[in-house]
This record gives sequence, structure tokens and C-alpha cells, in this order.
Amino acid sequence: MKIDEAAARLEALGNPTRLKIYRTLVRAGHAGMPVGRLQERLKIPASTLSHHVKALVSVGLISQVREGTTLVCHAEYDTMRGLVDFLVAECCAEEKQCKEAQTAA
Repeated sequence: MKIDEAAARLEALGNPTRLKIYRTLVRAGHAGMPVGRLQERLKIPASTLSHHVKALVSVGLISQVREGTTLVCHAEYDTMRGLVDFLVAECCAEEKQCKEAQTAA
């Protein structure tokens, strides 16, 4: 992952409402969650939810799939793992005692 991609994703998650949305979708699992249920659960107005979901979709953290008349949001777990891997890739890289240090690509 490039630093600009990581920064954009972290910036999106830096908003408390978007972080709540994302964590709710991560907890929902691979089945995802319909937008209506997400709105009910988080008690967010539809227009506000739409704005924040669009921001998370634009950086690849979530996706949306239409199932009949229902729009279902899904956390993108591979993207999440990539972001976490990026954050820990250089953990202890300059510490001589750390044998597991890796350099980010």
C-alpha cells in the first residue's frame, strides 16, 4: 500500500461518524448490513449516512451491493488488513533487538 492510500483511508476513519459506521460493518461480517438497518442502528439521518458511506466507499474501505431493492454495505476486509499491515510493517525497524522487524514495500 502506498502512503497516500494509507493516509486517505486513515483520514476517512478519523471522523467519529465514519469510524462508527466502519466498525459496525466490520462487526456485521461478510454478510454486510442493509443501509436502512445501519441507519437505524446508528441513529443517523439518511442524508448524513449517505455522505459518510460515500467517503468510505471512495477510499475502498467499504463497498455497496444492490440486492433487489436493498442496498447492502460491506466492509472490505482485505483493504482493512492491508492498512493494518502497512501500519505495522516497520514496527521496531530501527531497534536492534527486534528480530521481526520488516521494511514496508
